[in-house]
Amino acid sequence: MRKLIQSILILLVLATFGLFFGVNGAQALSIEELERKIEETRKEKEKLEEENRKLEVQIDETNKQAQTLENAVKSLDTTRKKLQNDIKVTETKINNTQLVIEKLGIEIGDTEKSISYDKEAIAESIRNLEQDEKQSLLETMLQYKNINDFWDTIETLKRFQTSIRHNIDSLRTLKKDLEEKKTNNEEKEGELVYYKEDLSDKKVVVEQNKKAKNTLLSETKSKEAEYKELLQKNIELGKKFESELFEFESQLQIQIDKSKLPDSGEVLSWPLDNIFLTQKFGATVEAKRLYVSGTHNGIDFRASMGTPVKSVADGVVVGMGNTDDQRGCYSYGRWLLIKHGNGLSSMYAHLSGIKVSTGNNVSRGEVIGWSGGQPGTPGAGYSTGPHLHLSIYASQGVTIQKYTQSKFCKQVAIPVAPSSAYLDPLAYLPPLP
Repeated sequence: MRKLIQSILILLVLATFGLFFGVNGAQALSIEELERKIEETRKEKEKLEEENRKLEVQIDETNKQAQTLENAVKSLDTTRKKLQNDIKVTETKINNTQLVIEKLGIEIGDTEKSISYDKEAIAESIRNLEQDEKQSLLETMLQYKNINDFWDTIETLKRFQTSIRHNIDSLRTLKKDLEEKKTNNEEKEGELVYYKEDLSDKKVVVEQNKKAKNTLLSETKSKEAEYKELLQKNIELGKKFESELFEFESQLQIQIDKSKLPDSGEVLSWPLDNIFLTQKFGATVEAKRLYVSGTHNGIDFRASMGTPVKSVADGVVVGMGNTDDQRGCYSYGRWLLIKHGNGLSSMYAHLSGIKVSTGNNVSRGEVIGWSGGQPGTPGAGYSTGPHLHLSIYASQGVTIQKYTQSKFCKQVAIPVAPSSAYLDPLAYLPPLP
């Protein structure tokens, strides 16, 4: 019976202090230090993001100004500053996430040890109880000098039972807390993988920006007059190619079964995080001014060079190319076509870079490339300023082929479709913000 009383006392002590002492006491300072560092990195990230918002305003203001070589270079330089800031933001996110994972690791270890301590205390007490129960009631009573001592022990046993129940409840709570921490830890580890991949992407985009600036200065020989001539040639050849393409697509005889198309609604998601539409689909004022056909076969978004472009829905990459590969071919520039499972296909043009490959399966919201469109830079194609072009087709009608009948773009492949296969993207996207 003495063993039983000793076990009860041990259990009562553990029930009172077991959840808060032991490993937690030793690690409290480390966790506090980690929490302080986590808060520091959070504040650093907020500061960098505020700087980015200011740089975005500067980029937008520069792009609205007159098209000059000076402004084009200024836009690229400011964009590069923002991209380098983006890298710092991502590095801060990585540091923050690593600190959170480290803190969760300590907390998980503490919780597992607390569970182990409580389990062992309960098991030991129950083992001693079973051993004492082998004695008869008479043998047990004879161990006491008087009946009061016996009843005191009985009272202690009742408290023991209460303590057992308390510890079992504590174990349930600890187990639930442990499961939540482990789930949170797995999520943070997933975020860490994403941030590291994102960091790698951003470094690639910074290099693209540097190359774009060097190409622009080389093409124009760093002279304003040469840049003006480049812009004029861009516009003239772009219109000629657009006229050729319009005539060619007008002759295509492909029947579109509209029953295979989804109903209008939020079938697709936006291809950019920040949405600012600069040109709509169809016969707009700008389309009549810029295109021989008088219509625009997609929609345009304002986007500085290097802005992540996302797939509007799940699908398969069925083709990609760059019309800039043939000198004098001013068209889509660097483009990417994705076929979706709902009867629609999406094409993204004027890209500064592409992240995926033909045949890849992509998910809605997955980054597939980066926007471009700065005249005179690789992949810009027929463009009067940085932007993203998005076309939506009925998949039945769009094909990828070398446009051998063209005078300017014989050697490059592009998506072609009859006018009936071009659809208004806004009919399938969420309402404009």
